[in-house]
Amino acid sequence: MQPLRAPARSDYSRPAPLRDPAPSRLAYRAERLWLTPMFRAAMRIGLPVVLVAGLVVGYLADGDRRAAIGQTVADLRKQIEERPEFMVSLMAIDGASVPVAGAIRDMLPVELPASSFALDLEAMRAAIEQIDAVADAELHIRPGGILQVTVKERQPVILWRSASGLQMLDKTGHRVANLRDRSARADLPVIAGEGADAMVAEALAIIHAARPIHFRVRGLVRMGERRWDIVLDRDQRIMLPEADPVSAIERIIALDQAEDMLGRDIATIDLRNEHRPTIRLLGGRVAALENFNGFQTKVPSQ
Repeated sequence: MQPLRAPARSDYSRPAPLRDPAPSRLAYRAERLWLTPMFRAAMRIGLPVVLVAGLVVGYLADGDRRAAIGQTVADLRKQIEERPEFMVSLMAIDGASVPVAGAIRDMLPVELPASSFALDLEAMRAAIEQIDAVADAELHIRPGGILQVTVKERQPVILWRSASGLQMLDKTGHRVANLRDRSARADLPVIAGEGADAMVAEALAIIHAARPIHFRVRGLVRMGERRWDIVLDRDQRIMLPEADPVSAIERIIALDQAEDMLGRDIATIDLRNEHRPTIRLLGGRVAALENFNGFQTKVPSQ
């Protein structure tokens, strides 16, 4: 065993090399750059995004790969849409008459069963509301795969005889349906003339005011798109004014109840001039209705 040798004196006297604590210029600039918020965000977010985007673009550059991905997505979507819980197999229609319900079933461009994802309920609702007899429609899918259609039909209140035939109108003047035979809806009053459909509300008010003589009223005729004539049986006609025709017919009703005016041989009662109403007798003679507001008449003797 060799004895330990004491170090030479020169090993203790040599000084250790000094290290400069200051960073290098490159390290200093890199540290300062890293402290910039924008640079940090670009390195942490921007660089990974660019790399991923580059990989995706490179992968999708091949047309066959793109087609394969599209087909896979389409197949997956079809599998989800055609699951039993998403299929609609029945249609239920409430609030519609038999003809309207049949028209709705015929016009809907969907064959059941169909996926609920393939049903455009808004477009179907708009199509149903194009039927004249339908005022409003609501569609929704009920549990159990049932397409629920709730319909509010227009109610005909009057008949309009025009050049195109006899039509049923609702209270707004909207067409409900054509009518071939007047006797099919003998309960509805009749109006005629150009523009009469636009004044249904006024016509109904006149008919309501003429209820005491409703059994004699044959209909209303719109004259010049300005005013109404009431056509009675026995070829009698009441010519109403353009303004406030309801008050005029109410005064005639009161006069008839007091004097049996409409029971006389009168052809026409002209109320167009409020200050000088006149009557035309069947023989063609004309007489003035004096003091009309007081319901006094002056009729020549026959």
